[in-house]
Amino acid sequence: MRFLVDNQVPVALARFLISRGHEAQHVLGLNMDESSDFEIWKYSLEHAFILISKDADFLHLANRQGDQGRLLWVRIRNCRKSELLRNFEMQLPGIVRVFDEGLPVVEIR
Repeated sequence: MRFLVDNQVPVALARFLISRGHEAQHVLGLNMDESSDFEIWKYSLEHAFILISKDADFLHLANRQGDQGRLLWVRIRNCRKSELLRNFEMQLPGIVRVFDEGLPVVEIR
């Protein structure tokens, strides 16, 4: 799978996903850290990325009629990076499965 990690989520998550065999970029690495939500959403759509974000604004973009973007909406409370990565480690197989099944928005807690 191809993931684009938004600003509110650490760069370490992109590295973690790469270590698990996925393609991943962080907005910082693309010099998009000051881009608008719409620009980031458009980029993820144009490059077939699943956007990973904590920002509820992306949920609104993902739910627009006819939108083809995909969003992994992170609802995990603020925590240490190690806890976030452990949570992703446990949930990653299910995340991949539901995106493979065609769901456009997945929420994780």
